[in-house]
Amino acid sequence: MTLDLSRTPANPGAWRDGQRYWRGLTAATADREPPVAVIGLEALVHNARDMLRRAGGMPIRVASKSIRVRAVQDAVLALRGYAGVLAYTLPEALWLAETVTDVVVGYPSVDRAAIRALAADEKLAARVTLMIDSVEHLDLIDAAIAPGARPALRVAIELDASYTAPGLGRLGVWRSPISTVSQAEALAHAVVSRPGFALVGMMAYESQIAGVGNRPAGKPAMGRVIDWMQSRSVAELAERRGAVVAAVRRIAELEFVNGGGTGSLESTSADPSVTEVAAGSGLFGGHLFDTYSRFAPAPAAAFALAVVRKPRPEMATLLGGGWVASGPPAADRLPEIVWPRNTRMQAREMAGEVQTPLSGRGAAALRTGDRVWLRHTKSGELSEHVNEFCVVENEMVIDVVPSYRGEGKAFL
Repeated sequence: MTLDLSRTPANPGAWRDGQRYWRGLTAATADREPPVAVIGLEALVHNARDMLRRAGGMPIRVASKSIRVRAVQDAVLALRGYAGVLAYTLPEALWLAETVTDVVVGYPSVDRAAIRALAADEKLAARVTLMIDSVEHLDLIDAAIAPGARPALRVAIELDASYTAPGLGRLGVWRSPISTVSQAEALAHAVVSRPGFALVGMMAYESQIAGVGNRPAGKPAMGRVIDWMQSRSVAELAERRGAVVAAVRRIAELEFVNGGGTGSLESTSADPSVTEVAAGSGLFGGHLFDTYSRFAPAPAAAFALAVVRKPRPEMATLLGGGWVASGPPAADRLPEIVWPRNTRMQAREMAGEVQTPLSGRGAAALRTGDRVWLRHTKSGELSEHVNEFCVVENEMVIDVVPSYRGEGKAFL
């Protein structure tokens, strides 16, 4: 069965009634043994449409690392307004490009075998764009396969989008060393002057805007600081990115300028130098995005674990649970217990590799064999823990789709 996100689900706002939603997922998957992962179709449709609304008509390139389920990626790409994939490794891009005609690799690749595989297939070479931020990347590609022995490889330059805030210092992730007009011009000239390359795009990911929630729970003062920082970062980047893109366009005819992420769709799409935005996390709605004021994604992806013991009457212990998200180690990297309510982890164990003890009124009511529903902090990382997702609509499983892992793929 092919997922169809263009139709209106039977119960469009199913997740808004939390008690019914989580109990409905439990009933729908009762014949499947935990751990079980689900995608609520109603919530997924809502998220996909809301991201289009927030992008204001600018095309959205689907960030595959934030999904890692081909059936979902294909379903999203079938919607008008979504176009192309932003992959996270070159081997993944080669795999996806067998059926997807426009794949940009969001990070530089030093996988020489994959580079040679790309160069050996003219169809893939026409569909896949490599990311670079230095002449060293060009040298490595040439060393893997000489320019005369390959078609011209498509490349895009990544621009550093970080922001230096007064009193706070550098904010953003450490990615590209290219941050100024002169640096971008020098690299662009290096690309176009070398045989075997075609400069077709640029990219800039503003993580300090897209990846930082401006309403951190219980920290209103910090929220005001984040608002202040993000508003200034948006203005600084719009001016700098605009100048860099204009300069590079005088050197090469760019097909695309990519920017943003789920958390910055509004501001990135408002930048006239950008031609497309990248997003993916908002489709599944990991709980990291509950701290944003600009949007509220529905909990489209979740997982259930089984209660396997009752160490005390007021407690319940889950089998597994240590599906901790990447990033700075902190409480917000842990899975969030969403059902039953009034249930919490134990401070000295938290989410464990093989067990997660729980307490609270919700835990006291649980029995051995019951299920507990959780949401992952990130979106795509959940897919690395399960082989498949049950697609649920109107409290029924309407399809079962494999994750990358379920298709035997582990790219990173």
